[in-house]
Amino acid sequence: MPLMRIPYTAPLPPPIILPTSASTLPGAVAALADFLRPPTTTTAPNGKTVILSGAGISVASGLADYRGSNGTYTLNKTYRPIYYHEFCANHEARKRYWARSFLGWTNLHKSRPNKAHYAVGQLGEMGILSSVITQNVDSFHPKAHPGLRTLELHGYLRSTVCLSCRTEYSRESFQQDLAALNPSWAVFLSEMLSSGALSTENPLERRLKGLKTNPDGDVDVPGIEYTTFRYPACPACLANPPTGTKVQQSRDGAWEPTSTAGVLKPAVIMFGDSIPDPVKLAVEAAVDEAERILVLGSSLATYSAWRLVRRAQELGKPVGVANLGGVRGEEQFFAKVGAGGEGREGVRCSLPLEEVLPALVERLRAGVGASGMSTEIFRPAPWG
Repeated sequence: MPLMRIPYTAPLPPPIILPTSASTLPGAVAALADFLRPPTTTTAPNGKTVILSGAGISVASGLADYRGSNGTYTLNKTYRPIYYHEFCANHEARKRYWARSFLGWTNLHKSRPNKAHYAVGQLGEMGILSSVITQNVDSFHPKAHPGLRTLELHGYLRSTVCLSCRTEYSRESFQQDLAALNPSWAVFLSEMLSSGALSTENPLERRLKGLKTNPDGDVDVPGIEYTTFRYPACPACLANPPTGTKVQQSRDGAWEPTSTAGVLKPAVIMFGDSIPDPVKLAVEAAVDEAERILVLGSSLATYSAWRLVRRAQELGKPVGVANLGGVRGEEQFFAKVGAGGEGREGVRCSLPLEEVLPALVERLRAGVGASGMSTEIFRPAPWG
């Protein structure tokens, strides 16, 4: 059976920098400040900006991205993620997935939000943002700014969810269960941690140690067999199997393939899976209610993200993109944006977010826009 093709693994065209002054850090910050400046009149319900973020914003936290210079699809041309139907139907595929996730979880779990995530929170505190839509499953946004609404488009890795009863189970507790069921793998993981193979934040260094890592906490160690790996059953289904099903486990607690329920999967949207309707409606509403959309660290190669930017454009909302490297369809998004403007009508820059966003916060706090114009947001007097 031929491998299913993952869309947009080929290199994207070079970024279109707009305005041309956004090619430098000061110029990009000035353009973004002008882009975010509250309008004098607005037709949007809240007049604010919605953020759409991708893997690029988490690179400075030590996680790989997909299409950057050190990304999974760039360095590992043969990478193929597991598909939803495979995970659901195939016991051996689940062994492979959970074995690789078991090795990769430690580094993901200890990683933390970086300056870019906290800068997004500060923009929210300033009243500039309405919400954040993120493609990322690392939960860094809700950790960095719990007071700013975050919509996790593709789910999250902090939990597993049962395919049968939909009960969620802590991924941290699940990791402990995996270690207890697979003692030899636990020893192997400990040895990898001791050698520094998983502790380095440099993807190239990990490759030199024989590892291939991916943004979703997946680690591929060449030559490893996954057939001996075991995983636990859903605790809720064990206690109360859904009607007409059976959940069986080995003496030490491993899920048995004679079971017809009780399979836990990561609480993420896998390839081939569908985004739940409530999530679709929530992210569409977030785009509709905002004045403009700002993309941070995403190539928009995933259709579920690209369509949101396209929706914003069709509604006449300005689009801003800060991403290292090319973006899917960016020539369409910026076709009417002049190269000599200041950023109000649209911005496209290609600089590290952990540098751009903190500098942007500092500039906005000073109340200065692209050309020295005040960007301070009007706030009514407390007695008004």
